Amino acid sequence: MKTTRKLGIVLLLMTMLLAACGSGESGKQAEGSADGQKKVKLTIWHNFAGDDLRAKSVRSFIEQFAKDHPEVELDAQAIPPDGYRQRLSTVAAANEMPDVFFVYAGSQSSELYQAKLLQPITEVLDAHSDWKDKFLPGAFEPYEFEQGQIYSAPLGMSATSILYYNKALFEKNNVKVPTTWDEMITAVSAFNAKGITPIALGNKAPWVAQSTILGSLADRVTGTEWFKNAAAQKGAKFTDPEFIQALGHFKELVDHKAFQDGANSIDNTQAEQYFIQGNAAMMISGAWTLTNLAASSTEDQMKDIEVTVLPPIPGGKGKAGTISGGAGGGLALSSRTEGKARELALELIYAVSGPDAQKAIAESNSMVMYDTDIDKSKVTSLYYKAFNLVKSTEVTPVYDAYLSAEAAEVINNGLQEIMMGGSVEGVAQKLQDAQARSAAP
Repeated sequence: MKTTRKLGIVLLLMTMLLAACGSGESGKQAEGSADGQKKVKLTIWHNFAGDDLRAKSVRSFIEQFAKDHPEVELDAQAIPPDGYRQRLSTVAAANEMPDVFFVYAGSQSSELYQAKLLQPITEVLDAHSDWKDKFLPGAFEPYEFEQGQIYSAPLGMSATSILYYNKALFEKNNVKVPTTWDEMITAVSAFNAKGITPIALGNKAPWVAQSTILGSLADRVTGTEWFKNAAAQKGAKFTDPEFIQALGHFKELVDHKAFQDGANSIDNTQAEQYFIQGNAAMMISGAWTLTNLAASSTEDQMKDIEVTVLPPIPGGKGKAGTISGGAGGGLALSSRTEGKARELALELIYAVSGPDAQKAIAESNSMVMYDTDIDKSKVTSLYYKAFNLVKSTEVTPVYDAYLSAEAAEVINNGLQEIMMGGSVEGVAQKLQDAQARSAAP
């Protein structure tokens, strides 16, 4: 009798517990949406975690998507850039990718594709052809892993070889802004004679000279196709005469004392300040300088700064008037996301990468690979000039985007060697050997 009573109490308690659980689930559904259906869960990871205008702009579009889609339970994680790659690598190894996530153009996105962790976003691009068609040439190249299939739409642009110059210094010293290589060497000599540094350079982190000068300079000599063949070790080598010539033109700048003393011992930020304070007539740098100067310099300092491209090289095989760079990172879609979640994930990608978002990012003094009009009053005068220059300029490869990690380190250090009197031929041979090792089966 006692046993039966105890069993009855247990069953009653279980019934009450199940009823409570059922009541809670029902309440969650009702709270989730007006028709009582469960919310669709979506996750998005990105690295726009800072307080800069660009990061705030991107986050605002994610937040607006959440407001516009009450049927979505959005888990948005803003992960600081320093730890972002590692976090993504960790979940990639476990095949637990978020639905939507920020990826970098180059090896990271390529490796994720090879691991079958991505699916294309082509359909949302095709559904908004007016948006797709306004991306600048080459915007999708790093993300087109299969013919006709695109895996991301870039949220930014890497423009690495803008020639900044101080118009007031050129006019005051009666020096012509160089439009040919001979005029560049003449300008370097003229400013040296006046006691003014011709070109500010901060190459303490040795990627700077490679990214800002060599890529663009060498492309003018060799042409883009030769470089891609050399990087792939297919019919071209870095010991070929054209690349020796390209390194020779870099050495020509060194020999004519184009850069300030100690350029290998100061960083890029110090070089930017050296330039903006009027101590150098020119600086060859990337779009990041626009953001840095917007944060650290006055409009009065920037009003005399103009932007252009490196002059062509006589007899060179490459196109004139280009800038080295390429597509920045963008949002990708997990291969595991399907059904209604996939449909909403594509909407989220469009919301954060679409025309309004591209315009907002551009108006945060950050380059985009997208043809948009911006409000001049919302950006610095220098950014406005550079934005319109880049928008109408063809982009050529940055060396370290195509070279192996070993080869990129070799050429970075090699340019420092040349600046300290090293042999052009020796640097070329070391670069060829390193890239050949990476291409070996």
